[in-house]
Amino acid sequence: MLFRIDPRSSTPLYEQIIYQVKNMCSAGILQPGEKLPSIRELSSQMVVNPNTVSKAYQEMEKIGLLLTIQGKGTFVSTSPPPFAPPEKQKKLQDELKQLIVDCHFAGVSRERFLEWTEQSYREMRDTQQ
Repeated sequence: MLFRIDPRSSTPLYEQIIYQVKNMCSAGILQPGEKLPSIRELSSQMVVNPNTVSKAYQEMEKIGLLLTIQGKGTFVSTSPPPFAPPEKQKKLQDELKQLIVDCHFAGVSRERFLEWTEQSYREMRDTQQ
């Protein structure tokens, strides 16, 4: 399992880790019940502070994506995370609407937008394999 971070990105490192785990789960690379590297292992692999990995793991536990069992490790949850709260869903929907408006004014057709969406899903799945 290979995690990649971009230290030059404006996105905090712990959020980059969360994003990658979510991508791996949605692409089927990480399966429910699968063990993740320990905090020390992952921080060593990524050359980041262990507190960064710890924060990412804690955030993923809060949303139900991961489960930590003392003495055994951290695992992908076997029960799917609950739906995002309504306010989060609303925020995502608003962001999507804004993207559609931006695409419209950039001359991107509905069909092209849908092609890009499908392509993005495929790339997300393929790059994580």
